[in-house]
Amino acid sequence: MTKQQGCPFCEGTGGRVVFEGAKLRVIHAEEVGFPAFYRVIWREHAAEFSDLSAADRVLCMEAVTVVEQCLREHLAPVKINLAALGNMVPHLHWHVIARFADDTHFPGSVWAPVQRETNAAQEAAVAVRLPALESAMMARLGTRSF
Repeated sequence: MTKQQGCPFCEGTGGRVVFEGAKLRVIHAEEVGFPAFYRVIWREHAAEFSDLSAADRVLCMEAVTVVEQCLREHLAPVKINLAALGNMVPHLHWHVIARFADDTHFPGSVWAPVQRETNAAQEAAVAVRLPALESAMMARLGTRSF
């Protein structure tokens, strides 16, 4: 496996691991104010999506799709945000984030300025549903060679 010294995703998990496959892992990111923030992280060090083979690009996006579908089914968010920036950590990863109308930054991105106070009750309601969501995620991801 190709690793790059100093890369946080090569040297660590990047968050609490939900699923670990041969080619990628899905983690729950500990992002304050965003209880349903996940990342799909490619295992080998690749900076850009186009660094992957065509088959691996399809596999990666299938994993992103599974995470998105599970978030929608279990949490019914207003919107799912997908992002693959890599400016801060140039290791291929996709952010998959369930967004709610009363989250602190909505309708702006999670990196935009704060719009309102934290809704602790909403965050707690989401957090209590994460175990079932993640069980479904693991079951679906486990049926493929991710």
